[in-house]
Amino acid sequence: MTSYCGAPPHPYDWLERWNLDPVLLVALAIAAAMALRSPHPRLALASVGVLAVVFVSPLCALSVALFSARAVHHVLLVAVAAPFAALALPARGYRYLGIAFAISTATLWAWHLPALYDRALGNTATYWLMQLSLLGTAIWFWRELFAAPPVTASMVSILAMAQMGMLGALLTFARAPLYASHAASTLPWGLEQVADQQLAGLVMWVPGVIPYALVTALIARRIWTRAAGTA
Repeated sequence: MTSYCGAPPHPYDWLERWNLDPVLLVALAIAAAMALRSPHPRLALASVGVLAVVFVSPLCALSVALFSARAVHHVLLVAVAAPFAALALPARGYRYLGIAFAISTATLWAWHLPALYDRALGNTATYWLMQLSLLGTAIWFWRELFAAPPVTASMVSILAMAQMGMLGALLTFARAPLYASHAASTLPWGLEQVADQQLAGLVMWVPGVIPYALVTALIARRIWTRAAGTA
């Protein structure tokens, strides 16, 4: 299967598979220019840098071959690039935090349904619909979260961490291959499809929850500091 990022690479050539799509490079350059004009340019540029890793580096091609690399791709998108962007463009309120959490979670889970996932890997328009919807809803969620009071933010952050862990657990314990897109692409890497799928689940279950855990810890520290200051 040929995806937006090309055909599945082999272990001997994947490091050479940079994605130099001119439209993508122009879009990233525009995003970087806009980042320099944002209220917090370093955070905004960090977000753009993560997007470059996701879409330009050989990770783009590797994620066509390995579902575990796709899991890294998605974690970087929704749990690293998105919060950096949210911090760079802070929201003024958190009125829609619950809705943002529900929609971002539903979006993440929906794109891991086999039919939608396989369609995205085989169709460029659907691929970009996947990427933009994941990134957009995640930025919305993180902006609302960072604007919320500490107690509310910590509770919702824990829920977000839990849903990422649950999705990872479901993939880890699935006993049958779920995605036709990776039916043969994992074999050159010495991995059965189910093993690659389980590795993807572990990526989401363990390192995938670290950004949420860090945010929760920082919020808890803020609560503790305020409590200590009023004691």
